Amino acid sequence: MAPHRPEEPAPHYHGHRDRLRARFQEAGADALPDYELLELLLFRAIPRRDVKPLAKALIQRFGSFAEVLAAPVSRLSEVKGVSDAVALDLKIVEAALTRMAKGALAKRPVLSSWSSVLDYCRMAMAFAEREQFRILFLDRKNALIADEVQQTGTVDHTPVYPREVMRRALELSASAIILVHNHPSGDPTPSGADMRMTRELVDIAKPLGIAIHDHIIVGRDGHASFRSLGLIDD
Repeated sequence: MAPHRPEEPAPHYHGHRDRLRARFQEAGADALPDYELLELLLFRAIPRRDVKPLAKALIQRFGSFAEVLAAPVSRLSEVKGVSDAVALDLKIVEAALTRMAKGALAKRPVLSSWSSVLDYCRMAMAFAEREQFRILFLDRKNALIADEVQQTGTVDHTPVYPREVMRRALELSASAIILVHNHPSGDPTPSGADMRMTRELVDIAKPLGIAIHDHIIVGRDGHASFRSLGLIDD
């Protein structure tokens, strides 16, 4: 008869996982620092390993929970311990959050839910590594008709063609548009080129009866609104 062998103790991280889940359930996400919230996500993709070192490495590499989710798969994979499955899980969560933020705009007048507009724009673009120029097309009741990325450029420039923007607005029968682009540098302060391009768009849109409600620039450090800055008039 084979001798009895005592059961091996559970790995030390099992208790940590249970405690972390309990804290999340009892106190909510706001009670957890970024790396611990990231740990909760990594538990599912990496069930049999202590993921705290990986979560901390990801935050150190990219800066924050949001920036980890927004990082391209190619850069995530450069971090030791990030498998294809881990990268995919992170991108699925990013897509879900962006879809949820966009859903908050879909069934109400955009101008009455401005905080939702800003949340969506930051989620969709603030941490992108290249500039993107996005347009929100609105109907006469200021409800969202379409949300389209018109151009993707370099780290500090996106080509914008005002007549193409207006052509698309007319195709969609849009009554108003909101311009959005990101500054990968993090600083959302409008550049001289941003201001010249916006003035050109306003000048072309006005005779067509299309209002430009705002031009929003988003970055890691916040956002800038041309209307709030007095750079777009009614």
